Order: sequence, then C-alpha cells, then structure tokens
Amino acid sequence: MNLLNDIIHRPFPLPSKKWIMRQTWSNLFFLHWPIPPEALRPHIPAPLQIDTFDHNAWLGIVAFVIEGIYPRGLSSVSLTPKFLEVNVRTYVQYDGKPGVYFMSLDVENWASRTIAKRWYRLPYYPARISFQNEGKTIHFQSIRKSTTKAQITFSGSFRPSQEVNFANTGTLDHWLTERYCLYSFDNRGNTYCGEIHHPPWPLQKAETQIGMNTLFSPFNIDLSNVKPIAHFSKGFDSLIWNIRKIHI
Repeated sequence: MNLLNDIIHRPFPLPSKKWIMRQTWSNLFFLHWPIPPEALRPHIPAPLQIDTFDHNAWLGIVAFVIEGIYPRGLSSVSLTPKFLEVNVRTYVQYDGKPGVYFMSLDVENWASRTIAKRWYRLPYYPARISFQNEGKTIHFQSIRKSTTKAQITFSGSFRPSQEVNFANTGTLDHWLTERYCLYSFDNRGNTYCGEIHHPPWPLQKAETQIGMNTLFSPFNIDLSNVKPIAHFSKGFDSLIWNIRKIHI
C-alpha cells in the first residue's frame, strides 16, 4: 500500500520534500486527561499556542511498540530492533497549524533515543519498559532510569473493546488523535516542526486500570483524581519527514 495515496483525511497538504523514514507502530494505548490551559502554560515554549477543545487543554500518555524504523530506500532493513515507548504529550498550534508537543518520551532503546534526541530535539529519557499480552488484556510498565531519588514510573492494564471506529471530524476523539506534525525546541530556543503522515486512526475504546503514574510529577501536575479517556489502536505504518526550523 502506498501511504501517499491516502491523503484526503489530512488537515493540511503533504510536505513538498520527500519523507526520510517509515516507522511501524503497534499496540498503541492513548490516555487523555482534561486540564486547564493555564496549568500547562509554564511548560510550553512561548511561540506555541496551547490548543483547546471546549476550553480544555488535554494532557496525554501514549504507550506503544515501535516495530521498526526504516530509512527511505531500505524498506526491509530497520535501523533498530523492536522497542517500546511511553510518551507524555499535549496539543498546540503554531500560526494556526495544529500539532503535538512532547513533554517527555521514555524509551528503552539506546540507539533510537540518542538519534531521535539529537535529530528531532525531543526530550527523550532512558527507561526500563515492559509489555505483556495476556489474552485480551495488555500490560505496560515503564520505570525511568534516573540518578535522583524521585521515581518516574507508569504502569497500566488495558482491555480494548471489539468495535473499531474512525473518529468523525469535529469530535474530541478526532481532535486528540488526528495530528500530523510535531513541534520541538533546541537549547538555543529555536523552534522546529516535524511532519508525519499515516492513515486515519482505527480506534477502539479501552477499559483501563492505572497502577502507578508519576509521569506528570516533573511538571508539578496532579491528575490522579481525574478519570482519563482511553483508546487503543492496533497501529499502522507512518511516514516521517526531516524537521525544519521555523523562522519566527
């Protein structure tokens, strides 16, 4: 399947340049909490506007498996073995263009973490992450490797429903998941945009039990009394473009 033949769902045109890699994602769990925009503002660089849905900002955790990273021209050779990732993200706009802003990304693979951190200017951290599939229930656990006493960890169990849906435009589910670029910053304060492309998300509702979540504690955010919205997706292939500097 040529992913570039399926573009009608995109909110903005494909980049004019060629994509540089393909990634295969599987077993994705999305957790989202509503949060007042002012609680996020100290953690979002000034050039970005916090995106809202019905006056709420949203903070998310996405846990998933990266099956492979394939450079353009090497469609069968992955740069890395399969690895796990657990990220914290929120939703922003720049100049009216909606995207994702990653607040942290925990991964277990050293090579992918090092390459992505330098190339995409993203806040990656080393972690011990496990994934277990027990019948219809999937378990994720992530423990960030740290020299401090504060343990940054996440553990959760997910049981997807059987029904698969594609979110309708204008709904919260669509707003949370159908995002086709990311924004990042370097240590000099430069702003970057990275474009991605993939099919529409096939989503399933999921029953969720969170055992531990301190991923928000570095930002002094406590949402332990707020029930998240949970989704599962079996995943797909995605195309990734090189990042570009935004001249502000």
